[in-house]
Amino acid sequence: MGVDLGTAYTVLTVLDEHGTPLLGEYRFAQVVRDGLVVDFIGAVDLLQEMKARVEARLGRELNHAASGYPPGVPQAERQATANVVEAAGMACGGLIDEPSAANNVLGLQDGVIVDIGGGTTGIAIIESGQVVYTADEATGGTHFSLVIAGANNLSLEEAEALKKDPAQHARLYPIVRPVMEKVATIVERHLRGSGAQSIILVGGTPLFPGIAQVIETMTGTPARVAEHPLFVTPLGIALHDNGAARSS
Repeated sequence: MGVDLGTAYTVLTVLDEHGTPLLGEYRFAQVVRDGLVVDFIGAVDLLQEMKARVEARLGRELNHAASGYPPGVPQAERQATANVVEAAGMACGGLIDEPSAANNVLGLQDGVIVDIGGGTTGIAIIESGQVVYTADEATGGTHFSLVIAGANNLSLEEAEALKKDPAQHARLYPIVRPVMEKVATIVERHLRGSGAQSIILVGGTPLFPGIAQVIETMTGTPARVAEHPLFVTPLGIALHDNGAARSS
C-alpha cells in the first residue's frame, strides 16, 4: 500500500503481491502544504475515511502502507507523514522521496523526472538508474487554481473543479500559461549544464494540456507526460512498502 499526502490530493493505492495495481482512492484536500503536514487531525481523519472505503471494496483490512515526501523536506516533517499513516491505523512500511518513488514505476536509466504536484515542482536527474540530483521549489497545480479563481471570481474549490473540466481547458490556457512558464523556468534552472536528454512529467498538474510543450520550449529538452501521471508517484510509494513482507 502507498499513501501520498499531497498539497492538493491525498492518494491511497493498493498493489497485489506482484506489484499490480488493485484499486485506490484519491481526494482533494488541503491538509498538507509543500510537503509539510499543516492539519494533522484532518489528514488522519481523511486517511481513515479513505482506508475504510478501500477496505470495504477490497474485503480485507489494510494494516500497513509506505508514504513519500518531497526532496529537501526536514526529517521531522518526514516523520510527521509517517505519524499520519500510523495514526490512521496502519504501520508505516517505509518512507521514500517522491522522485525515487516515481522512478520505481518509470524505471528510467537516464533522464529527468519532473513531479508537478499541488504546491511544488520536484526535479530529479537520473543517471544509470540512480537519482543523482533532486530539487523542489514552490509552484504547482494550486497556483493554477489560484490564478483561475482570481480571473473568474471563484472560490479555490470552484476553480479546482473548473481546472479539471476538459471543456474549459482551451479557455483557461492563456490564464494558466504564465504559471506553466514559471514551472518551466524552475526546471530549466536546475537542469542547466546537466546535459539532460529527456524529461518526463508526473503528478496531477501535467494533466492540463500544453504544459509539456511549454517546458520543452523553455528548456530545449524533449518533454512528455507519463501515462496516468497522477498515480505514478503513489504507485511507486506502494512499491516501497516493506510492511507486506512483515505481515505475510
